[in-house]
Amino acid sequence: MAITAAEVKKLREMTGAGMMDCKKALQEAQGDMDKAVEILRKKGIAKAAKKADRVASEGAVSLEISDDYKCATISEINSETDFVAQNDNFKQLVKKALRHIHITSPDSVEDLLQTEIDGVKFEEFMKAEIAKIGENIVVRRFDKICVEGSGVVNGYIHMGGKIGVIVAATCDKDEVCEAVKDLLKDIAMHIAAMNPKYLDESAVPESVLEKEKEIAKAQLEKEGKPTNIIDKIIPGKIKKFVEENTLLGQKFVKDDKKSVKQILDETAKAAGGTAKIVQFVRYELGEGIERKQDDFASEVAAQMK
Repeated sequence: MAITAAEVKKLREMTGAGMMDCKKALQEAQGDMDKAVEILRKKGIAKAAKKADRVASEGAVSLEISDDYKCATISEINSETDFVAQNDNFKQLVKKALRHIHITSPDSVEDLLQTEIDGVKFEEFMKAEIAKIGENIVVRRFDKICVEGSGVVNGYIHMGGKIGVIVAATCDKDEVCEAVKDLLKDIAMHIAAMNPKYLDESAVPESVLEKEKEIAKAQLEKEGKPTNIIDKIIPGKIKKFVEENTLLGQKFVKDDKKSVKQILDETAKAAGGTAKIVQFVRYELGEGIERKQDDFASEVAAQMK
């Protein structure tokens, strides 16, 4: 039978389910609204959709590295509470979703939702998992780094999934890649701790350097330094800024007498060659998410109306 847009809209408002899910449920129920709601509830769709407006800011950052250390995938999957994040069902979901992302290499979360897992669309798979676990769960983001030829990747997870890092390097020969592989894990640990904004000086935007020069100049003028002295001091301040904010310029956390670049160069040289870090990705759980501040009294009052 024909289902009208108004009926679909009404069912969506009642359940919070997606439009296509509502349309299919109404068709299956032959237009019976109550039966359509029941169909959605049995499928777990209505229950999942009602939770979709809840802020998911807990969860886990996780990573997978291929056996040949040529590809690394990092993902952030969020839950509403840390309690659920420690749940075995959630941990299994994270592991399964990450493996799927690592294998299928979708370009975006939107593309991921359309991929197939266990014979269904990933979007439907997630709805079923949300219904089972009982909280809103969101695959927020993911990245994958792969290297070809003489290249190597590695990574590090901090505090059981609060921070994750993947990092890649290229080498002039395979033996060097093998030699720096474990060091890359230490460098990933460094990135987790020190949170560098850029890879090296060439990656720092000119606009950022100009802004730092303006700030330094204003500070020095406030101190009463003459213009000719200011012009001599500013280059040193910019150099320090670059060292502190770039991965290769920062002092290595496991040996603060040397920079990350020096440590990498020395390790590669000892193996008879050279290595260069080409990319890194750092995720911190929940960064940028506005966490909802629950007012329990107001929530109870609202439910009693």
